[in-house]
Amino acid sequence: MAKQNQTENKGFLGAIERVGNKLPNPFFIFVYLALFIILISWLVSSLGATVVHPGTKEELAIRSLVSGEGLRYILGSMLDNFTGFKPLGLVLVMMLGVGIADKVGLLETAIKKSILNAPKPLVTYAVIFIGILGNLASDAAFVLVPPLAAMVFYTVGRHPLAGLAAGFAGTGAGFTANMIPAGTDALLAGITTEAIKPIDATINVTPVDNYFFMIVSVIVLSTVGALITEKIIEPRLGKYKGDLEDSFEDVTPLELRGLKNAVIAGLVFLAILAIGLFWPDSPLRSDEGTIVPSPFLSGIVPILLLFFITLGVTYGITVKKIQNSNDVPKYMGEAMKDLSGYIVLIFAAAQFINYFNWTNLGTWVAVNSAEFLEGIGLTGITVIIGFVLLTAFLNLIIFSGSAQWALEAPIFIPMFYLLGYNPAFIQAAYRIADSSTNIITPLNPYILIILAYMRKYDKNAGMGTLISLMLPYSLIFLGTWIILLLIFVLAGIPFGPGVGVYL
Repeated sequence: MAKQNQTENKGFLGAIERVGNKLPNPFFIFVYLALFIILISWLVSSLGATVVHPGTKEELAIRSLVSGEGLRYILGSMLDNFTGFKPLGLVLVMMLGVGIADKVGLLETAIKKSILNAPKPLVTYAVIFIGILGNLASDAAFVLVPPLAAMVFYTVGRHPLAGLAAGFAGTGAGFTANMIPAGTDALLAGITTEAIKPIDATINVTPVDNYFFMIVSVIVLSTVGALITEKIIEPRLGKYKGDLEDSFEDVTPLELRGLKNAVIAGLVFLAILAIGLFWPDSPLRSDEGTIVPSPFLSGIVPILLLFFITLGVTYGITVKKIQNSNDVPKYMGEAMKDLSGYIVLIFAAAQFINYFNWTNLGTWVAVNSAEFLEGIGLTGITVIIGFVLLTAFLNLIIFSGSAQWALEAPIFIPMFYLLGYNPAFIQAAYRIADSSTNIITPLNPYILIILAYMRKYDKNAGMGTLISLMLPYSLIFLGTWIILLLIFVLAGIPFGPGVGVYL
């Protein structure tokens, strides 16, 4: 075993693992960055640096946090920085609905039923598809979809590690895509909105601003993932020769009835919503009668909250997980407990981002970076692809998508905005890069869980085995997503309601 570990730590991936393991907890990364901003603000301010705001044309001085004014800001803004941080409220509200659907077992039943009922020729496609949709259950999908996919492959006489790899690829590399806006959409949209505030406070990025692109991504990645599994991974693995007896618990009749009732309730909800949206003079539409923009889009988070509550409560009552009204807030509370680590992280991230904005360093960096790129003629789609590749690399050492976006957004969102790009488009470019390398970074905490499942079928499987299986998915998914991004750009296809590439 020692020899195996020594081999795994060699080469590029080994170097990434060694560097990444030395990084502090993301909470402390933001604490250190906040301290760094304090020092940099003092240094740049002492040099008399100024910047002309591109919107107001006002000349702004860099404000120092190492001053009486800065100290008063640090002490006086700490609470407001945290409670007023838009991603916090968005995610907490979304998880009240998604969380109850998860805790009563609705999401697990839906995933099981979808995979187990898929026709044999479509099993691979179904595994990738359900894995991608699994981000509705957030990180819970990492421990649910891959092992279930391995058992399904084993049951139909295929190599279980191929199923495990397909499930992990869909769940991890396709994490950001979905057919239904989820907590990830709300979280990233909130961070993007916060990042653009210093330049243009009127812009509001919503959880559906990447919706069209992500719907197409689900279909494309499911097809590509299935081809990778059947044309590359399974031929490499060969025929499974293990003698392990494996089985899974099928969906019970009560759970099936609960799933059917939840689907019916969801369809009724959507029907009522459609009637309300298209009713003459509907309050859900703008005064001009448009849907883009409209109160419907600006209020999409509460609507999604009610939708998931409807599904979760219907299922919970049917399977007797919800027996009285007290059970509803109980399950919501359990879902909130799962977010405790995120809430702690957001406290530190909110301070860093607001310090960065208050000092005017964000505007200063954005304006100077944009002028530099314009000066060397690098303002077209090439610079966007460069941003995607940089983000994919950074994801190898910063696994948390929200933490990485909180780091990148304050710099890249204003910079690209000044070059004329829509913040929601830059957010889409970030998402494809962040997802693609999730499955090959040693810092993914779920890699050890996946490795444990692998050793259930192959006792000699190690980190090298896992990375070699997942690397084709990671690289091909990233390449496919970049091509899809270019197709949307060149064809002028909106990334979401009213969202194009340029402002």
